[in-house]
Amino acid sequence: MNLRWVFLLLILGAPSILGHSQTTQPPSSTDSAQLKQRLAALQSRMAQVDQQMESLKKRRKGVMVELQGISLQRDRVRAQLDGARLKQDQAQLEAQQITSEQVKIRGEIDKLRKDLRKQIRLIQAQGELGDLAFLPDPSGFESYLAKTRYLAWWRMQERKRINQIQRLQGDLAQRENELKTVLARLASEQQEAAQFQGGLAMNEEKLQTFLGALQQDEKAQKQVQAELAEESIQLERMLANLLGKSKTESFDAPVSFTSLRGDLPDPVEGSLAQGFGEHLHPRFHTKTFQSGLLIEAYIGSRVSVVADGKVILAEPYQSYGPIVIVDHGGGWFTLYTHLQGTAVSKGQTVRQGDTVGTVGETLDGPRLGFEIRYQTKPEDPNKWLRKKYR
Repeated sequence: MNLRWVFLLLILGAPSILGHSQTTQPPSSTDSAQLKQRLAALQSRMAQVDQQMESLKKRRKGVMVELQGISLQRDRVRAQLDGARLKQDQAQLEAQQITSEQVKIRGEIDKLRKDLRKQIRLIQAQGELGDLAFLPDPSGFESYLAKTRYLAWWRMQERKRINQIQRLQGDLAQRENELKTVLARLASEQQEAAQFQGGLAMNEEKLQTFLGALQQDEKAQKQVQAELAEESIQLERMLANLLGKSKTESFDAPVSFTSLRGDLPDPVEGSLAQGFGEHLHPRFHTKTFQSGLLIEAYIGSRVSVVADGKVILAEPYQSYGPIVIVDHGGGWFTLYTHLQGTAVSKGQTVRQGDTVGTVGETLDGPRLGFEIRYQTKPEDPNKWLRKKYR
């Protein structure tokens, strides 16, 4: 048999470099984009937790500082766990994409092999390829030339298909190496996630132990009450300072904020966890004045600004966590506290409905603190909202 025929049979009958797999639905490019977006948001959240932990070092020691330190460490480990899980999802998506490409390449190879087999059968029907088994006679010379050109064209198609098969088999081998790399990364990230899961359980236990001891310690509870009262005073001082600085740069609202009384949209979808006024804390048994609303909502829920304004603060502040303060002109401000992260920066102009951050977690669960103040004086936000929190 001609050596070229042997080579063709090897190409056509060669086993696939990779084992055959089930056909999979190609992953959506939207999934990949969403994963990248979530990872970017998580990295931003990690940066803000680190910023809070750094600012905590500068604060005077106390029960609230110690408690917030434990809570922030838990939040950091939780964010690391979320990051590890997102990276797992990303690796799984990459593996799915590679597998989908492999299926496509195998399909192309199979099609080329079928075409090549068909071509060979047609050429064989005309005689030995490469050695014409007939001699022309003068009367059939034109037919001979036509047949020669015909076989030359088929040989060229044959070479093209063989080259394509070889190239695709090389691509298949490359995808196999890529898949091995991705699967190795996935195994590493699964191991890392398991470690973070263990670390989170330890931090949760540490926090619950601290809270349990605090509930039994009347002296510590009184200290918490004093520290919370001091934080409230410091917030009012900060607002007075910001008000003084922003007088010359106060936001020029197209509509006066007072005209919106009773018609403001909710900053987040949720229910009332604690209303405006004085309360006895259910966990610490300490009396505190709630200068706004505490709204129970899903962790990470989008928080919207209730009216046009200018951001005058967007950073962590003591036990309020990441906080956004918006100047609405005329001495009116709204405050959004206990955020998981901020989505705006100081000096930025915002319009009603714009996102200022996401709902963060407090010791009592996911909460948004929402306040409305005229200069430093707080008002009941429920009286300003179109739909009251219940």
